[in-house]
Amino acid sequence: MKRKLPDPRAQAKRAALSALKRARRQAERAGVKLSDWEGEFLGSVEDRLKTFGRAFGDPEKGGPGEALSALQRVKLKEIAGKAKGETPGFRRGRKAEPDE
Repeated sequence: MKRKLPDPRAQAKRAALSALKRARRQAERAGVKLSDWEGEFLGSVEDRLKTFGRAFGDPEKGGPGEALSALQRVKLKEIAGKAKGETPGFRRGRKAEPDE
């Protein structure tokens, strides 16, 4: 009996929806207040994923099998980090040199 391979677009959609729900749930459990914009972002992206299967219209903003654009993934990662209590921003740069 042959199994049909799963649709990569459907997998990407399910993964993105679960990531959105996970970020919202983590924020609620941690008692972190998301800004109005962040709450609206999560809701609108979720609606677009459910309706269209992907959350962006311009094919140049993401790959053909992806559900979120690159910038949407970055913002989702920032919201998830905020829910976990991580400090925002990049962590690159030089280490502080010891005093002489």
